[in-house]
Amino acid sequence: MIQKTSTVVAIALISIWVFAGCVRYNVAEPLNRFSSPEMGTADGNEITVASGTTWFAEGEYVNFVLTGQALTENNAEAALLFHTDGKSGYEVAFRNGAIDGTRKSGSLTSVRNLYRSLAEDGKWFDFEIAVRGHNISVAINDTTVVCYTEPEHPYRTKEYAGRLLSRGSIALQGVNGNVTFRNLQMTRLKKDAVNKSDTMPQINEQNDAVIRFQQQNFPVIDYHVHLKGGLTKEMAQAMSMNYGINYGVAPNAGEGGVGRMLADDKEVYEYYNEVKDMPFLRGVQGEGRKWTATFSQEALGVFDYLFTDGMTIVDHKGRLSRIYRPEEVHYDGVTKEQYMDHLVDQTVKILTNEPADIYANPTFLPEELNAEYAKYWTDERVDRVLDVLVKHDIALEINARYKIPSFDIIRKAKERGIKFTFGTNNVDADFGKLEYCLQAVEECGLTADDIWFPTMSVRGLREVVLYNKW
Repeated sequence: MIQKTSTVVAIALISIWVFAGCVRYNVAEPLNRFSSPEMGTADGNEITVASGTTWFAEGEYVNFVLTGQALTENNAEAALLFHTDGKSGYEVAFRNGAIDGTRKSGSLTSVRNLYRSLAEDGKWFDFEIAVRGHNISVAINDTTVVCYTEPEHPYRTKEYAGRLLSRGSIALQGVNGNVTFRNLQMTRLKKDAVNKSDTMPQINEQNDAVIRFQQQNFPVIDYHVHLKGGLTKEMAQAMSMNYGINYGVAPNAGEGGVGRMLADDKEVYEYYNEVKDMPFLRGVQGEGRKWTATFSQEALGVFDYLFTDGMTIVDHKGRLSRIYRPEEVHYDGVTKEQYMDHLVDQTVKILTNEPADIYANPTFLPEELNAEYAKYWTDERVDRVLDVLVKHDIALEINARYKIPSFDIIRKAKERGIKFTFGTNNVDADFGKLEYCLQAVEECGLTADDIWFPTMSVRGLREVVLYNKW
């Protein structure tokens, strides 16, 4: 029920609500009285927030657990602010939809941005926001998507200088369309409250590159994470939240790789069901050169994105060669220049005939050739590969592990309008924080408009060509 009142009266009501009554801890109580400078007052367990309106809830809070449900219309967005006076404090985003580069539900905006939502437009979903000391956690549909501990010296730009923990009100702010909240329950916590799940070491934001990109709302996504070498789903989730890097977790589909390999469509669907509710982007890597004949487009299509590389080729004598293994690289009968030409030929064939979204581990060379990387990656050879990426709208991965491609090649790709992704291709659980990728952004002048997202995928429109004969 909404009643119109003046702004002065609304603010007076908030003040009364803040100081009236006794404070009770560890007891869930309805958050059901709101005041809006634009709309007056509202009472009840359901409230719809329209674009351009702000509703302040009763009370001031420090440590708390706030639970409730939300419903977003198609393309709608709202923010829930806490420790706020309407301008300062943190905000949590409520926005669903496809992975298109916009911040999604659960984002601690501009501090821990998320790019995949665990909720859907048109369906009620649960959420929980908690502040315990310096720790902020956010859960969507019972899955924790943010676990952020504000350090003693946070890094904040001038625009976000007030995005700090203190105390203050809860507010619901409409950004676009209508978002409805219901069954809001507030539990005040005592000042010594601790999040026992906060086990990762604190980040020193004064020396951290990722928080600087978050403050610019530049998407930081590692599309190339494998669950292997001791890295579990749970570890990846904790690391992702702590570092502020969205992870795209991908198994290998095919043969010849390292770690978990999916062998057929049945295993593809089984793996997808394992990870579909995890807070990751969901990818799959085509491994070897037989995968296009092994898996259906339909099965692989359930994933957000698909990538492959040129690290397994059919060499000049028809042998399957994993060029990252020196013992499988043979120059018998050809010069290194001729071998390099053949490697480029193979890369062009792979990218032409295999419907990948992303060219991963790009420009990787066998050990002997890599010692003279710039010599072998001539302008002509680079152009041949970039031509294929442009023709088929394939993104170019900037790979943190191998530090490839070179900045010169990245600049050429940007000039051609090619989109980029970041990727690690880890071998274990200790794989850094995309340092080379973030350096490349600054060195090569990349912007958020240069980054690829799954909504840009055209792989479903591409014909699969079985170009290898076995």
